[in-house]
Amino acid sequence: MKNSGKFIRWYYALFALYAVAVGFYLWYASANTVPDIYKGTPADPATFMSAEELRSSETYSAQRNWIFFVSYPWIWGVYLVLLFGGFASRWERMLERKKLPFAARIAVIAVFVSAIAFVARLPLGYTSYMLSRSNGISTQPFAGWMRDRLVATGIDTLVTLLVAIVAFWFIRRGGRWWLKLWLLSIPFTLFMMYIQPVVIDPLYNQFSRLSDPVLEQKIMELGSEAGIPAERVYEVDMSAKTNALNAYVDGIGSSLRIVIWDTMLKRLNEEEILQIVAHEIGHYVMRHLEWSALGAVGASLVMLWLGSYALKLAIRSWGGRWGIHQPGQAAVLPLVLLLMSVLTFVSLPFSNAVSRQAESAADRYAMELIGHAGGAVSMQQKLSKATLDEVDPPLIVKWFRSSHPSALERIADAQAFDTAQK
Repeated sequence: MKNSGKFIRWYYALFALYAVAVGFYLWYASANTVPDIYKGTPADPATFMSAEELRSSETYSAQRNWIFFVSYPWIWGVYLVLLFGGFASRWERMLERKKLPFAARIAVIAVFVSAIAFVARLPLGYTSYMLSRSNGISTQPFAGWMRDRLVATGIDTLVTLLVAIVAFWFIRRGGRWWLKLWLLSIPFTLFMMYIQPVVIDPLYNQFSRLSDPVLEQKIMELGSEAGIPAERVYEVDMSAKTNALNAYVDGIGSSLRIVIWDTMLKRLNEEEILQIVAHEIGHYVMRHLEWSALGAVGASLVMLWLGSYALKLAIRSWGGRWGIHQPGQAAVLPLVLLLMSVLTFVSLPFSNAVSRQAESAADRYAMELIGHAGGAVSMQQKLSKATLDEVDPPLIVKWFRSSHPSALERIADAQAFDTAQK
């Protein structure tokens, strides 16, 4: 136990050094500068942001990126404390003494771990929320923000509980349990993608048909030209929570739909909105959601395979300190969650690179569908101003956080498209 305490102290000492190093990097890298070739062009934030907005963008971008990069190792530390501090093994022994069946023991430990993780994440989450409020991005009252956090935690806990019960059932039976879990995860992944827009999303926000009948008619015409059912375009009430602008495509099969935030309808002109809708239509037509589902299935195979080896290695190396001797013990749950989080973080550069390719393809499709870049440039400028985004984020941020091309790249591509059409 003494060595365990030493390990935890070393971990948090290294975490503190990491947090400081990341802070320095982000502070000096978030300068909102662009290459000389783009200076003075529409891609240069100095041409569409005020001096105050530029300063706010640099500061806010550095702050929220710092929170992102420290949040992962912060929660890893929580899982390590549960393991090296012996909490998980003590919980398991306590539940065994109460003669609870294994499924019940897993369920109780899943609730314990989720509750602790929720409390541990709260300071960083609240800081992020307050930064967003102070910069005029979030408009959501604290009560509404906390409600959304509790709903998300409840859903995550329920999913973790159900998945853990099934996963440990396979793990306890040995063999290639990771392969069996992967096969079972395929219908589960597709099911979750299907119910996301029709069951889960309405828990947070209100969805309806477009409130502007004239715009709705033009979108239907655009959808008809692209060969998609435009009645799947929805408006979501986000103005009570944020000033940010966004639209997205979600679901799979009959639940697939395009969703537009009402903030966009209030602050963008028609040309800009149609450009965004055409982009989302591009995702729809090119079946990016279906490809995303296939990608998720493939990624889960790799992560389960790697995770199974990492699980065995971790238990062999440190199981004695944790009071864990078999991968099928209920006390292993914090370790499983730790490995999943680490593998997810490590995979971000790859998944983001794939996502950026899909977003670029959707941008290109939108411009070809409309026949010109239209309001793409002004729309990207407004999006950047609304969320104080960097138009050209630092390389590390791009690798780990950027699921879309930068505003600089998208504006440059739009201008290049229009130039090619002349």
